[in-house]
Amino acid sequence: MRSLWPESGQSLNLPLPGRSGRCLKNGILKICKENQLVPGFSSTVEEVYLPLAAWIAQKRSEKEEGSTTIGINGAQGSGKSTLCRFLEFLLLELWQIRSITISIDDLYKTREQRKYLAATVHPLFQTRGVPGTHDVELGLKLFRELKNMKPDSDPVAIPRFNKASDDRYPQSQWSICTQAPEVILFEGWCVGAVHQPAGDLETPVNRMERERDSRGLWREHVNSQLAKLYPALFNQIDHLIMLKVPGMEEVIRWRKQQEHSLADSLKNSQEGNRIMTDLEIEEFVMHYQRLTQYMLKEMPQRADVLLWLDGEHQIYRITV
Repeated sequence: MRSLWPESGQSLNLPLPGRSGRCLKNGILKICKENQLVPGFSSTVEEVYLPLAAWIAQKRSEKEEGSTTIGINGAQGSGKSTLCRFLEFLLLELWQIRSITISIDDLYKTREQRKYLAATVHPLFQTRGVPGTHDVELGLKLFRELKNMKPDSDPVAIPRFNKASDDRYPQSQWSICTQAPEVILFEGWCVGAVHQPAGDLETPVNRMERERDSRGLWREHVNSQLAKLYPALFNQIDHLIMLKVPGMEEVIRWRKQQEHSLADSLKNSQEGNRIMTDLEIEEFVMHYQRLTQYMLKEMPQRADVLLWLDGEHQIYRITV
C-alpha cells in the first residue's frame, strides 16, 4: 500500500481490509461520484486519507474518555469538506469509530445579526467570513452537547448555514446527531487561528482594506474577537491538521471553481440568484486575505499534521 506518510518512526497500525476490501473500494468510488471527483482520486485516498484516518484512530485510542476533536484548517477551496467526508467513512468502515463533521461555516451569525454588526461596528461585517461573524456561543453550546451525549441523551441539532441565501437555515432543517460521536471533525478556513500582533495591522494587505477600512477599525475588531472570544472555541481541539495551500492566487481560483459548481447545482432553484460572479468572488476573498496569509506563515509551526497542496490541488507532501 502506497503512502505519502513520513516513515520517521510513525506506527500507524494500518489495517489491510480482508472481506471488507470490496466494500471499502465501492464506498470510496461512491464518495468520489457524489463529490464529482475523478475515479483516479482514489489514489489520494490510499496515499493520504487512509493513513491520516489511521493516525486519527490512533489518537482516539490514546484518549481514555470522551470524544476526540480534530481541527482541520484550510483556506477556501483547499478540500476540507472532501477530506472530512472520506475520514468519516474510513473511520467507521475500518475502525468502527463514529465521527461527525462540524463546519465553522455553519456557525455564522444570521444576516440580521451581521446587519446589526455592520451598523454598529463597521460596514464590512455585513459580509460573512472573518472572526466576529461567527456565533461563538452557539459553537460552544454545540460542543458541550456533543461531548456530554450519553446513550439515553436526546438528539443534538447541528446548525446549518445556507451560503446561497447567505443566512442560517431554520432550525427545522438542521442536521440531527442521535449517537455520541467518538471523533468530532471541526473544519473551517480559520479553525485554530490565533490573533496577529497589533503592529501587523497597520499596513493594509489589499485594496479593500486600503479603501474601505482606511482607519483600521474593521481589522482591529476582527483581531480583537480572535484574541478574546475564539480561544474558548478553538480550545475544544485536541489535534490540529492544516491543508497548506501555496498562496492567495490559488485560493481565489479554487473559490471560483466552488462557486461555479454551486451555480450548476442551483440552476433550477430560486436560491441561485445569490451566486457570486468572479469579480464578486475576488472582492469577497479580500475579506479573508489578511488572516489566510498570517495562518500560512504562523500555523505550520504548531499544526500536528501538515498536508502540502500544490497549484493543481494535489497533496504532494505530508509532515507530522
